[in-house]
Amino acid sequence: MSLRNFRKPAHSAANGTAVPDGQKLELAPGRKRIQMLNDSESEPETPEKPSAPPSSKAVAPIDIPTVGAVVSSGGPSTSTSPETTNGTSAAPVLTVKEKELCLQRVRAERPDVDTMVVQDHLVRNKWSVEATLEDLKNYSGGGGGKRKILDSPMVQKAVALNAHASKNPSKKRKVQNRGGDSDSDEESGRPQERVFDSDDDSDEGVNYGMSRDRKGVFEFLNNAPVIELASVKTLSTKKIDLLVELRPFKSWDDLVDKLKNSPKSLTTELLNYTQEYLSRRNNLVTIMNKCRKMVQKLESAIAAGGGISEQPSNIPDGFKLAEYQMVGLNWLTIMHKNDMNGILADEMGLGKTIQVIAFLAWLKENDLNNQPQLVVVPSSTLDNWDNELRKWCPELIVMKYYGSQEDRRMIRIDWAKNGISDVDVVLTTYHMMGASGEEKKMWRVTPFQYVIFDEAHMLKNMTSQRYENLLRIRAERRILLTGTPLQNNLLELMSLLCFVMPKLFGGKVEDIKALFQGKVKSKGDDAEEAGTFERNQIERAKQIMKPFILRRLKKDVLSHLPEKTEKIIKAPMLDSQKEKYLAMVNEYQNETGTIRETTEISGMSVMMDMRKLANHPLLLRYYFSDADVRKMARKLAGDSDWKGNNVEEAFQDIAYLSDFKLLQLKEKYTSLYDLHIPEKLIVASGKFRQLDELLPKLKSEGHRVLIFSQFVMMLDIMEHYLKIRKHGYLRLDGQTAVTDRQEMIDLYTQDPKIFVFLLSTKAGGLGINLTAADTVIIHDIDFNPYNDKQAEDRAHRMGQTKPVTIYKLVSEGTIEEGMLMIAQEKLQLEKEVTEDGENKKEQHKCMVRLLTMSLGMDENKAETILKNESPKKKLQDEEDF
Repeated sequence: MSLRNFRKPAHSAANGTAVPDGQKLELAPGRKRIQMLNDSESEPETPEKPSAPPSSKAVAPIDIPTVGAVVSSGGPSTSTSPETTNGTSAAPVLTVKEKELCLQRVRAERPDVDTMVVQDHLVRNKWSVEATLEDLKNYSGGGGGKRKILDSPMVQKAVALNAHASKNPSKKRKVQNRGGDSDSDEESGRPQERVFDSDDDSDEGVNYGMSRDRKGVFEFLNNAPVIELASVKTLSTKKIDLLVELRPFKSWDDLVDKLKNSPKSLTTELLNYTQEYLSRRNNLVTIMNKCRKMVQKLESAIAAGGGISEQPSNIPDGFKLAEYQMVGLNWLTIMHKNDMNGILADEMGLGKTIQVIAFLAWLKENDLNNQPQLVVVPSSTLDNWDNELRKWCPELIVMKYYGSQEDRRMIRIDWAKNGISDVDVVLTTYHMMGASGEEKKMWRVTPFQYVIFDEAHMLKNMTSQRYENLLRIRAERRILLTGTPLQNNLLELMSLLCFVMPKLFGGKVEDIKALFQGKVKSKGDDAEEAGTFERNQIERAKQIMKPFILRRLKKDVLSHLPEKTEKIIKAPMLDSQKEKYLAMVNEYQNETGTIRETTEISGMSVMMDMRKLANHPLLLRYYFSDADVRKMARKLAGDSDWKGNNVEEAFQDIAYLSDFKLLQLKEKYTSLYDLHIPEKLIVASGKFRQLDELLPKLKSEGHRVLIFSQFVMMLDIMEHYLKIRKHGYLRLDGQTAVTDRQEMIDLYTQDPKIFVFLLSTKAGGLGINLTAADTVIIHDIDFNPYNDKQAEDRAHRMGQTKPVTIYKLVSEGTIEEGMLMIAQEKLQLEKEVTEDGENKKEQHKCMVRLLTMSLGMDENKAETILKNESPKKKLQDEEDF
């Protein structure tokens, strides 16, 4: 049954009676049909007001200034034109496409004249191109021309439509809620009409001139260097080669024809993708121009003496900011006065924490803190921030939001009843930002003046859930602190800028991602071209970041800071270790990428196993045989603390564990009390042999040592090693309670008898101060060299009085040598080069390179292996970190 049968009966506007089926509806007396603006050649002098305001649906398609608006009105006009004001008959009715072609012809001849002016003159001259061009000969864009536009009936109607839209601001509010403002309309700069429509027959055989967008696409595809063509969506190296062979293009028709007749890999959709790329590039130019204006604004403020010459008076006696820290404080105050957010990106160890505390003290002193400030930090630095806040500005009332679920619930209840207006600073951790749905909501609705993010490089991924959650915090202003704003590529830096200035960058996120995701590799003659493109990318980034980032290096501002020396030690593996490693390499060289039943070898675990064996054989299973493991399984099946009594299931659960992990089971299950590994195997690795030479020497010379490892299991083995060698030590990793961390740091600082501090690279490498040590040993290097740099600067920072030496242990002839090479390449990014692709793509390419270097595989085979991943093996790798 047709749904038409369920329609409400129509009523005549004239008499209110139902209209019989089949009878044509007539307009009520005095009413006229509403025509789309672009289909009418003139407007009645005194149009009758409609009985109700036009709906948004009627208004939306009308857009006077663009050619696209002409197209949007639909197909050929079917209505007749009204008589002109002087009583003469109107010109023949043209279709929308014919009018567009007239407009294009005039615009091609007079590109200096605004589109609205051209359209208005065409209407006045009854869409005659010749008459319009003659009429425009004396047009210079002056005041007269502007008056004509404003007097035209078309523009009067556009003004009326704009006035109607302003009364319905819901759409505008939606854009603002997403981070845009008047300076960053999300749709600004977007093409209103595609330059090529494959369904439109009139695209062929037209020689009336090209629109501005078509001209831009035509010139770009004709002249753009190969390296920039790679920025266009879908253009691979192969397609670029095909496109270059088709050059030159003599006209738009020639370009379209060649694309249509080219191999299947090239299509006319390339024209629209190029238009999209050029539009994004123009948006970036707009952003850079705004940034230049902001720089001028800041420079003017500095020239006018907008800073402060003395540190805030509420900082106690005996605490004095260094000269460069006063510069940082001045920068923060000027940014505040000019309503701008910023990134304080001083190199690690220059006291960013102190500079921000001084800024909060300045706000308090001058009664400028209209709301509490929120400070978000890593868990490892929570207590240090608390101590520094109380020490540098006791007047600040600080509340720590941290603790058990019940403790935090009670804090939230208190806030809901009494508010937090009597608190100056709320101090919390990144984990607390998203620990529960209630807390996420609390941060969205609780008003803060500033939200300050320490170690803000955690925000480098704009597609992560953490990024989205933190972006929703209700704060007027934002300050980001990071010692490493640039780690893998320029896109990560752009992520920070989008976060810190969402009103400027928020609507251009996709443009930024598309334009800063890197370079393509070039060979031969293209190398110089590639270098130019990279330099242009970096110059763009510098122009954009200049107003928002303050970065100083230790070598520039701390002339008194002791020297830091880095030494890379290539550690030969023990013979037994080397034999196992070569056997593993031979095995993996024949790997096909399938997951085998027992050893579970696949994907990323290939590299992980090589890394583990390069560090210590006990990180894999060589000592305990399958028969030994079955004996353990039988004992566990009869253990009351084990989860079941099935021997085979117990065997399957523990068969994949490493030797040392199996040894640790005896700490939890009494049935395995007699399990042991000989001490000679615990100290048996190439790197431990290096430590046997290095540590006694350092100890005798009065040095104190920090040892970093990425593997939690490696720290477990190292604890046994230090006990065997009788070295005093402390240990801090991600499992150390936050409340205990600062106590351990203080203990190490105060007790010189503690020789070694063991730390995990991620938990112990962020924000903590360990200047009591003057030697850092990186036991196993990270894929990301900035994580290692963070670790190094726990000792090489303000307060250090001795020269600092960094030892990096790299197992000779192993995958670690390839990791070191890639890490050194990444460090060049800070100076000049951007890596290609987003972080996940970049990491994947690094993995392929490592497999090809370490195992002699071709890239296709490496790709195949990386596609497969064993869930159980992946779980074990995560447990080891």
